[in-house]
Amino acid sequence: MKTARRREGRANIVILTGLSGAGKSTAAKVFEDIGYYCVDNVPPILLPKIVDEVVSTRGDETHIAMGVDVRGKDFFSGMEQVIEKWRKKKNDVKVLFFDASDDELVRRFSETRRVHPVAALGTKEAIRKEREILSKLREMSDEMIDTSRLTVHELRDSIVKRFSRDGDSRMQISVISFGFRYGLPQEADMVLDVRFLPNPYFVPALKRFTGLDARISDYVLKGRVALSFMRHVKSMLQFLLPLYRKEGKAYFTIAIGCTGGKHRSVAVAAALGNYLCKEDKGVVVTHRDAVRLSSPAREAK
Repeated sequence: MKTARRREGRANIVILTGLSGAGKSTAAKVFEDIGYYCVDNVPPILLPKIVDEVVSTRGDETHIAMGVDVRGKDFFSGMEQVIEKWRKKKNDVKVLFFDASDDELVRRFSETRRVHPVAALGTKEAIRKEREILSKLREMSDEMIDTSRLTVHELRDSIVKRFSRDGDSRMQISVISFGFRYGLPQEADMVLDVRFLPNPYFVPALKRFTGLDARISDYVLKGRVALSFMRHVKSMLQFLLPLYRKEGKAYFTIAIGCTGGKHRSVAVAAALGNYLCKEDKGVVVTHRDAVRLSSPAREAK
């Protein structure tokens, strides 16, 4: 009696890793919703067998999302070799590292009353230790996703736009507005500083609005300097983006910053996002700091 030959095929594999509380579980649910076969907390030595079984059952071009985190720390040493073997077999493999600020992680654990996997050390020390344990996986990642200022819905929308199974293999472009006061977005590939543009903060009638309001957008973008700046930025991106795509870059994040991230950067990011959407429907625009509540002493000046 002949034994059935195992079916060979290629898979689209996404590794979900990162800090506890940074959004991996939410991401896994989204991947499951858009048709990925999802597994969690599996030692790397078993991952190839799981992929082979799933591909054998589901056929070529199977989509799989796998969670790897601190719970499997004793097995991390084999992860790099596993990924290398997958890629040699022409599998499409992407490693996503989910991160958030220490303060935000502490807040999330406090609100949900969850126990941190390294909780014996205390939450803050546990987060520090976890970062140390995961440092190798972070270095291996194809993209770092900072969820500090993302809502669950924003994270979901971003994943759906990037990974939905519609056959779209275009480079995914993200545009983020932010305030320099609160730090640079860690995932940024390019940072544009727009603090040279006129600041609506000093106009009493405009101060309370964000850059998404037409009055702010007109104030910031319709001057001679702003128009020239936008022309140069668009020209630069027209030159660069095709080269990045040709090089095989999967993600490109443009971060646009002003002092507080409420007026100028938001207006510019929204305008640039609208422009890029005309060429690529997969563009995601996020306004990280637009709705922060600043104390009077720390507002933009």
